[in-house]
Amino acid sequence: MYVARALAALKRLHRLDWLAGGILLCGLLCLATGALPTAPARDAMERIAPLLAFLGTVIVLAELAGRAGVFDVVATGVARAGRGSYAALFVLCVAFASVTTITLNLDTTAVLLTPVMLALASRVGIAAVPLAMTTVWLANTASLLLPVSNLTNLLAADRVALSPLGLAARMWAPQLAAIAVTMGCLWLFYWRSGRRGAQTYVPPEPYRPADRVLFWVCGAACAAFLLVLLLDVVPLWAASASAAAVVVAVYAVRQRSALRPSLVPWRLLVLVPGMFLVVETLDVHGLHRVLSAAVGSDGGLLGQFRAGAVGGGMSNVLNNLPVYLAGESAVPAANHDQLLALLIGTNAGPVITPWASLATLLWFERCRAQGVTVPLTRFLGTGAVLATGSVLAAVAALAVTR
Repeated sequence: MYVARALAALKRLHRLDWLAGGILLCGLLCLATGALPTAPARDAMERIAPLLAFLGTVIVLAELAGRAGVFDVVATGVARAGRGSYAALFVLCVAFASVTTITLNLDTTAVLLTPVMLALASRVGIAAVPLAMTTVWLANTASLLLPVSNLTNLLAADRVALSPLGLAARMWAPQLAAIAVTMGCLWLFYWRSGRRGAQTYVPPEPYRPADRVLFWVCGAACAAFLLVLLLDVVPLWAASASAAAVVVAVYAVRQRSALRPSLVPWRLLVLVPGMFLVVETLDVHGLHRVLSAAVGSDGGLLGQFRAGAVGGGMSNVLNNLPVYLAGESAVPAANHDQLLALLIGTNAGPVITPWASLATLLWFERCRAQGVTVPLTRFLGTGAVLATGSVLAAVAALAVTR
């Protein structure tokens, strides 16, 4: 009986589950065979442990908040505020996706905002692809401002040595530049009238949450989490865990059936350690030398552009999380702005290949589940234009506001 249950569970696994498990297995084999020494593996796991705790709890928080209707209420409000104008809807959707990414992290935008926006497109009869591309692009390019916005920012916390408000004070101009370039690319490639296929849309009716108690508690928990984040009084994982605990508690009372093991992002919790082990192995066997030569030791403007280009390029070859960790060691300790430029590259640059960031992988899965497809050649081509423009603009803004 147990064997049959195990086989049934294996059959239910998604292809991305097999990918995550395979990468983790590869990393463990590298460790077991000695290809990866114990010391760097241990250091990497100790460094990402708080990130995994944060990732697991913030996704649970966001998932339950989405189920309670928090995102649906906001998305419907955005569509109604547009009053049938695509130009107004465009600006509002950009703002919505940007704020979600900045405050609740890019994976939340990919996991929860994507299906909300696609459902909204279906309800009001507008093209789904522009809304889908808005979420995936801004999930990456709008993740520069706060530590919580991207896991790479959390990885950089020790070296950057800035509080959340301090990081925002340094990165506000690069963030605005990246969003501005993203808006231009979105309108040119997906939102203009020749692409979207309609001139106006009909605003939807107001969204009414099924359980108002769940809605208000989840909304308040999200707001409290953001406040604690900005005050920087407790570790991020503790803030997200506390907010998630409140939401789980109210669900346990009012809708216990919603509390399932699938709420936990098991795939990400398996994939992230595996990626780090694999890239640490590559780092031991020459990746560090390659990155050091590519990034260089120039802390000036040219060195910053080189770091941003290397971060963005390598992220699209491998993945932005382990690439940042490997690239960080290649940047001289005194070159603070060069390190921030590398961070810009690994945040705003991974928009070309589907595997460049976890958010993009999650986005592809959600779009496929709802029957929305973007031709891969178009995705790669437009993503290359965006990656180049957003990284260049953001690094230039970083240099100007030094």
